[in-house]
Amino acid sequence: MARKSVVTESQEIQLAMELIHLGARLQLLESETRLSRERLLNLYKELKGVSPPKGMLPFSTDWFITWQPNVHSSLFINIYKFLQEHAHISGIEAVVKAYKLYLEQMGPEAGEEPVLSLTRAWTLVRFFDSKMLGTAICKQCSGHFVVHQLDLNGGYVCGLCHMPSRAGKTRKAKEAARVAVATA
Repeated sequence: MARKSVVTESQEIQLAMELIHLGARLQLLESETRLSRERLLNLYKELKGVSPPKGMLPFSTDWFITWQPNVHSSLFINIYKFLQEHAHISGIEAVVKAYKLYLEQMGPEAGEEPVLSLTRAWTLVRFFDSKMLGTAICKQCSGHFVVHQLDLNGGYVCGLCHMPSRAGKTRKAKEAARVAVATA
């Protein structure tokens, strides 16, 4: 039987602070630490200068299947699985380390948010643990991509090998192109 290590309050506070700095929502903090809600609220306000965002956590698996989120989610989950298998870490420690490595590779532009937030990454792991999501291997590039576990994924082709026609044609991209043309 594995013996669980004793975690001090100081370690719980350090974990909460790291999670807050990475953008964790309050529900994630409550789930992963034993600190009181009041303590977490105060810590969040102290570190961020504002109250934590309100509202429910993302609960749909569909977000992870859409084109751009799927690419980011797939990168994160592959890093997470690699760390579990080769570094022998698990739980919130694996989520945090995988998320930091994800940010190193796919960090957002200055002043922007990452496509995959820490809360969504944590939720993704929970969806994998509950067997709602899994991975399929792309028949063209052999990459492992997030899919609905119960979908028929024989002959799967990923969103990078078969990009949707509107991929990358967001309002932000259109505006940036308009500004570039106007300034040229």
